[in-house]
Amino acid sequence: MVGSGGVGKSALTLQFMYDEFVEDYEPTKADSYRKKVVLDGTEEQIDILDTAGQEDYVAIRDNYFRSGEGFLCVFSITESESLQSTRDFREQILRVKNDEDIPFILIGNKCDLTEKRQVSQEQAQSLAAEWNVPYVETSAKNNENVDKVYFDLLREIRNRKTSNGRKETTTVKSSKKSSKKKCVIL
Repeated sequence: MVGSGGVGKSALTLQFMYDEFVEDYEPTKADSYRKKVVLDGTEEQIDILDTAGQEDYVAIRDNYFRSGEGFLCVFSITESESLQSTRDFREQILRVKNDEDIPFILIGNKCDLTEKRQVSQEQAQSLAAEWNVPYVETSAKNNENVDKVYFDLLREIRNRKTSNGRKETTTVKSSKKSSKKKCVIL
């Protein structure tokens, strides 16, 4: 989970993990969560790192980004600056990962606050199209599309591992080595 401070990263995570909405905003340093889910009939373990959005924590983000296999990049539809900040997060992720095709979903949170909207769906969809990534609007408060974004990202990560597994099959067979991987979402 990445994004500016106060956009709802922790609220989305807590809604996904515990089916509860927490209204009080307390800045996160970094929290990690682990949950077993059934995705398309298969049990998967998901590790979520809810990162700090504040500038104070920029230095430690690179370490988090290195370990991430997929990213939910969150902004608030009620703060246009938070959408602009997603560019910085995306650039930092791409720099650290050195991979243009990393599983990534752009999320416009707080879609229940339509009267306070500052970012149009068209603006966000245009940015997502520029990056060639999905865009989804969520509401942690109303539990709208919360499970969807986590499961969609998990599917992208699994599909990437499957396609990479096909590429690595010859290497694995010839070297007689196998590796065990887990899914880490930031």
